[in-house]
Amino acid sequence: MSDYRRLYLPGGTYFFTVVTHGRQPLFSDEQNIEKLRSAFRYVKTRRPFKVIAAVVLPDHLHCLWQLPVADTDFSARWQMIKTDFSRHVPARLNKDGSKNLWQPRYWEHCIRDDEDFGRHLDYIHYNPVKHGLASAPLEWKFSSFRRFVRIGWYDAAWGVSEPEDIRRMEFE
Repeated sequence: MSDYRRLYLPGGTYFFTVVTHGRQPLFSDEQNIEKLRSAFRYVKTRRPFKVIAAVVLPDHLHCLWQLPVADTDFSARWQMIKTDFSRHVPARLNKDGSKNLWQPRYWEHCIRDDEDFGRHLDYIHYNPVKHGLASAPLEWKFSSFRRFVRIGWYDAAWGVSEPEDIRRMEFE
């Protein structure tokens, strides 16, 4: 058993990687992406948080969240998102009635400063290119990249080649 401990900071900003069970390409189906969006909306009405950036790939997703000022509980939110999504996606049931749609754990990283934030934002937006799903971030429609282009954080041509600041980052 691992003795890994998560860092819970009130109002913290976090980077997450969440992977499907057995790397099933659940999000190759756009209907499942909509069900994931619906799960996020559902949970945000009950346990508010801000999704700063996100990308959804066929078998995993990355996102940056900011929690409310006095709140630390991202774990309950992920449990609720996974549960709500699982309720709405048909899948074979295990003997105990559960579904194997998600890896049981996820990767989280508490953002330390502006430089750390920028690296993780770049990692999220470059991920479809890294996985060979697009030749540039602008081509991948299941990403917050276009929103960041509209607000002037990125040039539309950014990410045609891998940014130096994320070359050694690996959160798959």
